[in-house]
Amino acid sequence: MIPDDGRPPAGDRRTRRRKPQPKQSELVGHYRQMLLIRRFEERAARAYTEAKIGGYCHLNLGEEATVTGLSAALSPTDYLFTSYREHGYALARGIAAGRVMAELFGRSDGVSKGWGGSMHLFDVETRLLGGYGIVGGQLPLATGAAFAIAYRGGSEVVMCHLGDGSTNIGAFHESLNLAALWKLPIVYVVINNQLGMGTTVEHASAEPELYKRAAAYRMHGERVDGNDVLAVKEAAERAVAAAREGRPTLLETVSSRLRGHSVIDPAAYRTKEEAAALRAADPLLALADQLLANGATTASELEALDESVTAEVAAAVSFADASPEPDVATLFDYNYATPVPNDLKRLPADPLFTAVDA
Repeated sequence: MIPDDGRPPAGDRRTRRRKPQPKQSELVGHYRQMLLIRRFEERAARAYTEAKIGGYCHLNLGEEATVTGLSAALSPTDYLFTSYREHGYALARGIAAGRVMAELFGRSDGVSKGWGGSMHLFDVETRLLGGYGIVGGQLPLATGAAFAIAYRGGSEVVMCHLGDGSTNIGAFHESLNLAALWKLPIVYVVINNQLGMGTTVEHASAEPELYKRAAAYRMHGERVDGNDVLAVKEAAERAVAAAREGRPTLLETVSSRLRGHSVIDPAAYRTKEEAAALRAADPLLALADQLLANGATTASELEALDESVTAEVAAAVSFADASPEPDVATLFDYNYATPVPNDLKRLPADPLFTAVDA
C-alpha cells in the first residue's frame, strides 16, 4: 500500500498521494457521481433479491472513487472495455440510469436491449464496448481496438479495466507485450480490490504489487490509492495522455469492495474486524467529510443531494419495470453483424420442416 506520508520509496514508481486543490464544484460533482453509483448498486442488490435480476450480478460498492476518477480522465471519443463489474462505469460514461437498470432487468429498453444483462453492458454511442463475463476476455479485444486506432492514425485512446485475478492469465501477458511492442494507445487498469473472488492477491500472485508487472514489457506502471478520487483521476489523466502518444501504461488502483464477489456471496472469508475496517474506510463517506471540512457544501445540501439521487434511482427502477420484455421473435437478431446465408433461426419448439418444405 502507499505509505502514509505520501512518498514512494526510492526506485518505486507508485503515484504520490497528495492533496490537490480542485475547484469545489468539481469535488461536489465527483461526490454526486459516486453517490449515484452507490445508490444504484444498493437498489440493484435489492432488485436481485426481488427476482427482477437474473443470472450473475457484481456490484461496484466500495469502488466508487476508482470508477469516477478513471471515467473523468476519458474523453467522449475514447473507448472503454470493462470486466463484468461494470454498472458504475456505464453510469459514469453517461448512460442513463434507467437504461442500465432496464438491462439488468432484461428488458428491451436496456442498454443492450435486454440481451446482455448485468455482465454484458454495451453501448456504441458512449463507446462502452463491453462488459465481459469471461475473466480477462476483454484484454485481447481492447488491445485489438487500440491496434485499429493506431493503424488508422486516430487520436482516440482505449482504456481496459480488469480485475486483479486477470493478471494471472495468458491473455494479460500477450496483450501487454503487443501493446508495448507496437506502441498502442491503451491504458490497462487493474481494479485491485485485493480479492480474486475469495482469494487474496498475496495468495494468488508471486508479485502482489501488480503494477510492477509492467516492467517485464518496458511499460510504465503506477499504483494509486483507489479510495482517493482525485488521485485516481490524476494518475489516469497522465496515463491517457501518454497513451495518445503511443506509450501504453499499466495502472493499478487499490481499493476494497464492501460486499462479496457477487450479490450471492456472503463474504464469509472476512472477519468482523476486517468488515468494520472496510466500512470505516468508505470512500463515499470520506469524501463527504472532506467536502464538509473544506466548506464546499453543507450537511443539508448533502442530504438534498442524496434525496435527488435516490429519486433518480427510483425513477430508473420504474422505467425498467415499465419496459417490455424482448419479443421472442427477435431472439436471433444479433447472431451476425451482417446477413448470413442459411442462418438457422428455429426456436426449440419449432418443427424441423414446414409443410412447404415437405
